[in-house]
Amino acid sequence: MVEVPKVTDIGNKVRATVGSWSRRTRVIGGVALFLVLFFMWALRSQPVPADIIAIGKGDLLVTISDEGETRVKDVYVVSAPVAGRVERIEMDVGDPVIAGETVLALFLPQDPSVLDARSRSEAEAGVGMAEAERARAQAQLDFATSDLRRQEQLFKEGTISEVALDRARLAVRTAKAALDQAITTAAKRRTDLETSRASLAKAGRPTGPGTKVDYIPVRAPVSGRLLKRMQQSEAILAAGTPLLEVGDPANLEIVTDLLSSDAVKVKDGQEVMIEDWGGPAALKGKVRRVEPFGFTKISALGIEEQRVNVITDFVSPREEWSSLGHGYRVETRIVIEKRTAVLKVPVSALFRSGEDWAVFRVDSKSGGIARLTKVKLGSRNTLDAEITSGLKEGDAVILHPSDQVADGVEVAARI
Repeated sequence: MVEVPKVTDIGNKVRATVGSWSRRTRVIGGVALFLVLFFMWALRSQPVPADIIAIGKGDLLVTISDEGETRVKDVYVVSAPVAGRVERIEMDVGDPVIAGETVLALFLPQDPSVLDARSRSEAEAGVGMAEAERARAQAQLDFATSDLRRQEQLFKEGTISEVALDRARLAVRTAKAALDQAITTAAKRRTDLETSRASLAKAGRPTGPGTKVDYIPVRAPVSGRLLKRMQQSEAILAAGTPLLEVGDPANLEIVTDLLSSDAVKVKDGQEVMIEDWGGPAALKGKVRRVEPFGFTKISALGIEEQRVNVITDFVSPREEWSSLGHGYRVETRIVIEKRTAVLKVPVSALFRSGEDWAVFRVDSKSGGIARLTKVKLGSRNTLDAEITSGLKEGDAVILHPSDQVADGVEVAARI
């Protein structure tokens, strides 16, 4: 006998099957929804990381910077006073010297016997020439005198004119003047010869171990230190040959060669900040003079530049820069403009937008959206620029904006 299932059993099985299908469907649907939400989250647009800073007011210094070099204000070059032999110079660079006392070098003039022997030979030759000239002048006078006598006799006889007689008289007077000049010249030459003979006799005195040698001492022209030594060993030098440089290192100045386009902005008396000189803090200085002439200098890139020297005096006490010396390198920043309480923005936030300057301002009300904002600038230096319009105090701007930053892009502060 076949058992017929009951209606209630069939309903229970159907409900069980449908219930099992609903649980599986719910699980699959949940997984699918999770995957969809995950991919939507992964593919959503991310804020662009950026360096953001809030701008404010402060002091602004407009400066011109360049390398400078220290130098002693008054450098004295000591040269050979006469031609002769200089003894070995034993002084070292940096040794102290006292004006009028310290002997820097000893000079022995050239051997006078050599010079006087030459002078004597020249004088003897000059005497001989002068005597010959006197004899010639005497012969011309004798001839002119004899000719005048003949001309006078002929004039008495009426053979020649009075003009011819005057010419003969003129020739006699001219010959007498020439003879007088020749006699004077010969006397002078004989005097020179006697002087040379006397000098030679004096210079030729015997010299020995006990004989005193007359050196010429070269003394320091100013108190200070020996800065440079161009000659050390014993040598025969011509008069005027540079030997040493002497100066006072306590009297330093700084010379900075600026581009001529920058030098026109510098005025006497402007403040100077002296940096990178090796000390713990910056030094203070003041522009003393802007030289009125320029010169051409080849830059490291091989470009010809017109440069102008700007001279700076130290304002800081001597004790703060006593370790500096002649020819030391320093970095000078000349303050050409000083502004106080101005709204300023870092130069790294600025860029060109067409013909205008612009920044990316971060709009916090819109959730950190970058807004391209055009601004107008006033004074500026290498770090900051004055904002005259376009921004207000407290606005946030982006530093070094990358090519991913554009108007309307969401940004977030870089951690």
